[in-house]
Amino acid sequence: MDYREKRLSVLIVEDEIKVVEAVRAYLENAGFEVSYALLGSAAINALKEKNFDLIILDLMLPDISGEEICRTIRKTSDTPIIMLTAKSSEDSKINGLNIGADDYLIKPFSPRELVARAKAVLRRFCQETERNMCGFKGGLSIDYITPAVYKDGSEVALTPNEFKILSFMSRNPGRYYSREQLIEKAIGASFDGYDRAVDSHIKNLRQKIEDNPKSPRYIVTQYGFGYKFGGVKL
Repeated sequence: MDYREKRLSVLIVEDEIKVVEAVRAYLENAGFEVSYALLGSAAINALKEKNFDLIILDLMLPDISGEEICRTIRKTSDTPIIMLTAKSSEDSKINGLNIGADDYLIKPFSPRELVARAKAVLRRFCQETERNMCGFKGGLSIDYITPAVYKDGSEVALTPNEFKILSFMSRNPGRYYSREQLIEKAIGASFDGYDRAVDSHIKNLRQKIEDNPKSPRYIVTQYGFGYKFGGVKL
């Protein structure tokens, strides 16, 4: 996938509104769809509601450290992250990259440089993602980057948690996962409820992607073991 083929979404997590406004203006001028959060807690809430293509993350936030947010994101997502920080030491840079950042920019910085780095990170991400679109027997296709799911050529509307479960299970076919494992490995920070809520997500997924939800081919149950993805790649 060429990152220029669609209007990509960016979440700016930064508590300095002047920085947000400058970065937002340059990104929008470059064709990005931009959202922002002034607090770490607001960023986490935004990430529960939407899958962004890129996250620009300040490390020094008033409520939650950028490092903590980065670790939380990396538990469930490989969305590219560019860190912004006033910390210029080599150790800080190495630590940021080690916990999952894709690039690191020191304040003060040029918004033009940030846009260039954003494009470069997204270009690398798309090139390095081997399984952008996977097709499975029975008419199911999953675009892991957009993200989107198609059944017999028509897009299927999934909630963020439904997509996370389907995406995780389809990337790890044939293995059974319990409700608790799906919460930890697939849904992660966006989960809010009882483990039985996983059953509801599975039921909804089957209604949306299975030809016969009572005899599923993609989301298979083995009592005593859990759920597995049974789709066969084309």
